[in-house]
Amino acid sequence: MPLLPIGILKVLVLTEAFFLLPEKGRHRRPFSLVLAVALVLGGCQPDAGPTNDRDALQTRVDHVVDGDTIWVDDLGESVRLIGIDTPEIYPEQECFGVAARLRLMELIPAGTRVEIRFDTDEIDRFGRYLGYVYRETDDLLVNLAMVEAGYAVTLRIEPNLRFADELREAEEGAAERGAGLWSAC
Repeated sequence: MPLLPIGILKVLVLTEAFFLLPEKGRHRRPFSLVLAVALVLGGCQPDAGPTNDRDALQTRVDHVVDGDTIWVDDLGESVRLIGIDTPEIYPEQECFGVAARLRLMELIPAGTRVEIRFDTDEIDRFGRYLGYVYRETDDLLVNLAMVEAGYAVTLRIEPNLRFADELREAEEGAAERGAGLWSAC
């Protein structure tokens, strides 16, 4: 069912409010029925952003926080790369943490167009968005690239396991080659 654009919804709500204003001691409500019908038939719901695994967000990287977290232009909150974990740099620097952040900055520097694809859970318990980050220029799955090169290890947190097997295989290969943190730490 098609959704009404949020701008049209705002106009309808403002119009409804206008018609509810008192006029000579009585309320005029002819628009109430029209609004109700439009909402029901139009399936109007506010746009709350991506809500399932078929949705994605095209945006730009604002900045890289650390090796597994970025800020993007359109969310106003950080995006945690699903399925991976990198050494910490805050509050203390762990072995290979700075290197992981620098590598993510090379893969998707500020201004890079990316597509964030969501899994089962869109937001974690810390209020961060959870996503698979694809670089738009070549459709590179950044989460996987970080693991393949040894800058990240896998992190399985149910129910977000869409690429868990691929990430695990990439981790095993990186460990066997001694790539990145596998030989540095």
